[in-house]
Amino acid sequence: MKWVNHLIDIIYPKTCDACGEALLGGEKLICTKCLVGLPRTNVHLNSDVLIERRFWGKVNMAHTLAYLHFAKKNKVQKLLHQLKYKNKPDLGVLLGELYGRDLKEAGFDKNIDLIIGVPLHIEKEKQRGYNQANCIAEGLSKALEVPYDAVVAQKVVNTATQTKKNRFERFMNVKDAFYIRDKSKITGKRIAIVDDVLTTGSTIEAFAEVLIQNGCAAVSVVTIAIAD
Repeated sequence: MKWVNHLIDIIYPKTCDACGEALLGGEKLICTKCLVGLPRTNVHLNSDVLIERRFWGKVNMAHTLAYLHFAKKNKVQKLLHQLKYKNKPDLGVLLGELYGRDLKEAGFDKNIDLIIGVPLHIEKEKQRGYNQANCIAEGLSKALEVPYDAVVAQKVVNTATQTKKNRFERFMNVKDAFYIRDKSKITGKRIAIVDDVLTTGSTIEAFAEVLIQNGCAAVSVVTIAIAD
């Protein structure tokens, strides 16, 4: 009943995942003020060499796209923390859908055939309850009207945390960590790899190499944020 929901909202008001202020009617997870003020990269409109070069000489990416700039203590960090550690899978779907709308307007949907979130090891996914990359992929898929696959790839090695590792150590940590369950589902496909944040790119690089080795036609990367 609507009146019950209204009463609950008064007693336990829903708050913005970016700033913590109460959401107004019609707002979902992120308030309008925070949405307008998010630090967008706009690389889908203007190519950014600083983002693209993270994979130069490592793996051939057809497109390298990131929605927002990530910095310590900014609202993007708060959103991604909520997504990963505060049981907020719907936030990932929303962020994916928001970016997907921008990408759709720019015609990116014509450049890809399949969307795949970077897999989590089964133990880590059980612990978290979901894979945040798949949540983002779901939102992107909805907005772009391009299918996503949450099961064709899996992470078979439960790697140690990447925190405090240098780039070479990060790459070696995830080398041989991924496996494709059914090559026929990716053969000849232009695939968009999805993750929450792009830092050194080591995990995405390792996953992209596995996809290429198993016959995909091209790989792009789409993340919600990029660490400056």
